[in-house]
Amino acid sequence: MDFEHSAKAQDYIKRVKAFIKNEIEPVEEDYLRELHSLDNKWVVLPIIEELKAKAKAAGLWNMFLPDEHYGAGLSTQEYAAVAELTGRSFIAPEIFNCNAPDTGNMEVLEKYGSPEQQEQWLKPLLAGEIRSAFCMTEPGVASSDATNMEATATVEGDEVVLNGRKWWSTGIGHPNCKVGIFMGLTNPDAPRHQQHSMVLFPFDAPGVKIERMLPVFGFYDEPYGHGEVSFDNVRVPLSNMIAGPGRGFEIAQGRLGPGRIHHCMRLIGMAEKALELMCIRAASRTAFHKPLMNLGGNRDIIANARMNIEQARLLVMKAAWMIDKVGAMGAMSEISQIKVIAPNMAQQIIDAAMQMHGGGGLSEDLPLAGLYTAARALRLADGPDEVHRGLIAKIEMMKYKKYMKEA
Repeated sequence: MDFEHSAKAQDYIKRVKAFIKNEIEPVEEDYLRELHSLDNKWVVLPIIEELKAKAKAAGLWNMFLPDEHYGAGLSTQEYAAVAELTGRSFIAPEIFNCNAPDTGNMEVLEKYGSPEQQEQWLKPLLAGEIRSAFCMTEPGVASSDATNMEATATVEGDEVVLNGRKWWSTGIGHPNCKVGIFMGLTNPDAPRHQQHSMVLFPFDAPGVKIERMLPVFGFYDEPYGHGEVSFDNVRVPLSNMIAGPGRGFEIAQGRLGPGRIHHCMRLIGMAEKALELMCIRAASRTAFHKPLMNLGGNRDIIANARMNIEQARLLVMKAAWMIDKVGAMGAMSEISQIKVIAPNMAQQIIDAAMQMHGGGGLSEDLPLAGLYTAARALRLADGPDEVHRGLIAKIEMMKYKKYMKEA
């Protein structure tokens, strides 16, 4: 394994770092202050579109897609360092058109979508003209089991009828969210992993209703948000089904693999931002006539944070390298390993930074409370820690199959 950045990756890292420093950081605080002052926060402020246009003009656009026809042609490993930089900002992922869940949905449409689906939905997503949502998780069943969905996608002639309820559908509060991917039960009599299908639906289709937006620790994450959506006899053309009936589980696994590691890349950046703020605070703040860095074991906390970030980054790089070499299915254990480690690591470091800042760390004066909320949520998003640990153990124990006794 060689984790040295290629010349191409180094160029993108340099340019993304400069763009964030020169274009995003100077305006982000004012942007968030203005957004939070509005009665209706579910809006796109002009500065966002201005920055998106600048990023696109600079060629810093769709960098998550390895296909040069659609994206920047960066490998998963090359993109890792770029995604890490975007994790330091709440708005950078959208500015570069590299924001979840759009990234995963674009990957699905690029890999599994028909030419018609790509023309209608992938093209405007790639252009940053619209946003999208992924409707998989349900309130009534344990949705960490991708074969467990009760919502239905029933084929009736040349139509698919969607019924059920989804929640924690990220991005549905965005005013530009125009399309979603719905995972539903199509054939309960088929083999377990061939029962579900994925279907594209427009949010203005009759029967689609956003029931409510869901706060995370009181944060609604405007203008993106997470919501609960009901589907009441929503009829869409059969051509909206992605890759055909019964392919839902397959698509979910293909979508969630790269998506999980993208989250982990950004989590490294979030942890770096928190450590940076913690170190500045420790060096500049005094209590009991001493700098904070010399009180209460804070030097150990800082040292442990640095070591934990470096360990997590190495595993992110290994998982990314394996995805490039053997594909997401061949890197299942490594992806699950980092999906457990990265959010727990970031959560711990952000929590330490909040503690170092006292009451200010809990407020919106600093980004730490928002970062903590995101890190904690990512211990559930794209599969909870427990499911990933179970998969890691299953793969590990397969090495010792000859010792297993029949139950």
